[in-house]
Amino acid sequence: MILQAKSICKSFSNGKNKLSVLSDFSLDVKSGQIITIMGQSGSGKSTALNIIGTLDHPDSGDIILNEKNIQSLDESELSVLRNRDIGFVFQFHHLLPEFSALENVLMPQWINGKDGDNLRATSLFEKMDLSNRISHLPSQLSGGERSRVAVIRALMNQPRLLLADEPTGNLDEKNANKLIDLLCEINEDFQQAIVLTTHNPHVAKIGHKQYILENGSLSE
Repeated sequence: MILQAKSICKSFSNGKNKLSVLSDFSLDVKSGQIITIMGQSGSGKSTALNIIGTLDHPDSGDIILNEKNIQSLDESELSVLRNRDIGFVFQFHHLLPEFSALENVLMPQWINGKDGDNLRATSLFEKMDLSNRISHLPSQLSGGERSRVAVIRALMNQPRLLLADEPTGNLDEKNANKLIDLLCEINEDFQQAIVLTTHNPHVAKIGHKQYILENGSLSE
């Protein structure tokens, strides 16, 4: 088991009011599985992924990643775990505009004081059919190409778990379908575990397990 989220609860305060977003949210993810979570805007999908990805803390409950309870880790240890074991793909690609596609992909490794793995990067650019765009700036890429570069960046450290938050939400239908096909291919080729959130029923169908997030908890 790569991931276990056990009885996660999360709420936010707005002055005197308290908004419960997640209540008894539980999820298991195995190697090679695609898990899709469908829900309306504001249902807590992004909050759930942020907690699973160690970017946020639950009010209660446990996250077990690679058999390690992340609640026992300090921020430095969480940062190492996040960089090593988790890849993120967001609706908005968050590419740095002044750096080339290749530099954006290598940036997380550089930030951690490592030499960039150009060989792996080049191989992934080839797999994503982007070899001829490797030196282009984000502004010179189409929306679909920027999304694929973001996927390459997420895969650079060979993470155990890939988290994709509404990855097709900012794409037209053609590019959305291409990205979904690509994620399915990555899952098949690398046995990559993927947790993907979406509000699109067509996208949700790629999941080996498909869930709806409603009233703070999941139903299959």
